Amino acid sequence: MAWREWSAEAFREARERDVPVFLSVGYSACHWCHVMAHESFEDEATAAYLNEHFVSVKVDREERPDVDAIYMSATVAMTGHGGWPMSVFLTPEAEPFFCGTYFPAEPRGGMASFRQVLESLVDAWRTKRDQIDGIGRRVVEQLGAQQQPGPGGQVDLDRAAALLKLDFDPVDAGFGAAPKFPPSMVLDFLLRHHRRTGSEDALAMVAATCDRMARGGMYDQLAGGFARYSVDGQWIVPHFEKMLYDNALLLDVYTHWWTVGEDPLARRIAEETAGFLLAELRTAEGGFASALDADTEGEEGKYYVWTPDQLREALDEDDAAWVVDLCDVTGTFEHGSSVLQLRRDPDDPERWQRLRAKLLDTRSRRTYPGRDDKVVAAWNGLAITALARAGVILDRPEYVEAAEAAARLIRDVHLDDAGRLHRTSRDGVAGTAHGVLEDYVAYAQACLTLLGVTGNVEWFETARRLLDRTLEQFVADGSYFDTAADAEELVWRPQDPTDNASPSGVSLAAEAFTTMAALTGSVRYETAAEQALAASATIADRAPRFAGRALAVAETVASGPLEVAIAGASPELLRTALRTAPWGTAIVHGPPGLAVPLMEGRDLVDGRPAAYVCQKFTCRLPVVLPEDLRRELTPAR
Repeated sequence: MAWREWSAEAFREARERDVPVFLSVGYSACHWCHVMAHESFEDEATAAYLNEHFVSVKVDREERPDVDAIYMSATVAMTGHGGWPMSVFLTPEAEPFFCGTYFPAEPRGGMASFRQVLESLVDAWRTKRDQIDGIGRRVVEQLGAQQQPGPGGQVDLDRAAALLKLDFDPVDAGFGAAPKFPPSMVLDFLLRHHRRTGSEDALAMVAATCDRMARGGMYDQLAGGFARYSVDGQWIVPHFEKMLYDNALLLDVYTHWWTVGEDPLARRIAEETAGFLLAELRTAEGGFASALDADTEGEEGKYYVWTPDQLREALDEDDAAWVVDLCDVTGTFEHGSSVLQLRRDPDDPERWQRLRAKLLDTRSRRTYPGRDDKVVAAWNGLAITALARAGVILDRPEYVEAAEAAARLIRDVHLDDAGRLHRTSRDGVAGTAHGVLEDYVAYAQACLTLLGVTGNVEWFETARRLLDRTLEQFVADGSYFDTAADAEELVWRPQDPTDNASPSGVSLAAEAFTTMAALTGSVRYETAAEQALAASATIADRAPRFAGRALAVAETVASGPLEVAIAGASPELLRTALRTAPWGTAIVHGPPGLAVPLMEGRDLVDGRPAAYVCQKFTCRLPVVLPEDLRRELTPAR
């Protein structure tokens, strides 16, 4: 099959041949993308028909989220739903006139076959060309107009928490019905809300959801790490792909949850998830790969599931029976197999650890899922932030070392001499796609987190350059766009403030600019943060499940925002600050005179490291003891 990359050349070819463009958008770990590829694209007759009548363009949505966002908007508008693989048919002017997702090779369940769709569109292209061109123009005009932002406003945090309680599942936890996705950003908001207000409802929703997710089949009970989502409402059967962004966000949530009550489950899951990132997603160059596939040997979940017979082959009869009972191996998946769960703590923890090691060893001899080694700047930014915080809070310095290594890779490989950030790299070579808003601001926030943890001022300077370029390229008249002003011109310029599977670019911008404003006292950065938060206010007010990161940042702002400057090397003061301060507080830790504005005038006290708690650069008296810093940072209610 003659695939083209998304390029001007592909559309020029379509104009010269006077044929439509078939755009297929997917990603490496997408199960149904692989199914459609095998059924249709690898079929010789179908491939030949596509080559004859279309110019076929394949796009990895993780490399080109801008292209994905535009045509997903069109797909949802024209069909009422979206998903991947996304199958869109375009005019040579890149205007969509027919959209869909997965099409089967043969007609079934009321769905036309892919070949039938192709033949119908070829006939329409020949006989109804004016209608097709008109549809494409109208879609672009209408959806492009919808991109214009509405008026912003203040985020009502109490209202958001109350709406989330109405949507909370009191039986199985989480929000809404099946399928259930890990609500990482919403949990982050609720934890911050609890810390500021003392809301027990907020904490209860977090505790129940974190507990159910960690004990169900969506969590890998043997090796750690979370799958993409649960297909059922009870967190039993996952969609088995493991994504970097999910695990980075959930590592941060479980670390945060542990700081609130030191629940041992929270610490165990945080450490195991960090271990998964380091063991299974870290690349040879020090970055983090995007994902592990759901499928092995053509079967979804085959690497992860067990039957009682397979357990008996790996363990003796008594141990196998014990694991069957403990992990609910009762045919919860397909063909009599089960996803391991751990709904209760084992009554013999040492036995479980011994048997877990045996099962891991047995599983390691199965065919390993495919790994997408693509390093995405934004998702690595999320992982860097989570690992750096967890490394200090949980006293695991190897996490901080891994975070720094990933940050160096992004800086040295993804940042070019012109100051542009490339979205992806593979094998230490930058891809051609330029970064979108989320790449710049997620990596900038990661650099600021590393500044606080390491005291290395180079991270501050890198973040400042990235955020200055963000203001130059992604903001116009107070509105944020997802693509740079100097990026390739598409049929419209996307701007989406919605937090979905990962945080939106604009909510990440709110976070990074809030942190930078706190470190510098700059009104310019503070205004940028306010504009970013205002962009999410309408969504936060109506559908807080889709504004979790923006709400979390708004909570940090409502808590001060505070700043903590620690003069001198004191791991104890730094750990206390990260564990006790409102999550997201700007923290800088380094020698007196460190070239960061917040550190100006901050000195040792009687030769001892000292912590200064400040708000808009107005600081309280310095403290030298961790217990005194804890008291300074604990809100009075």
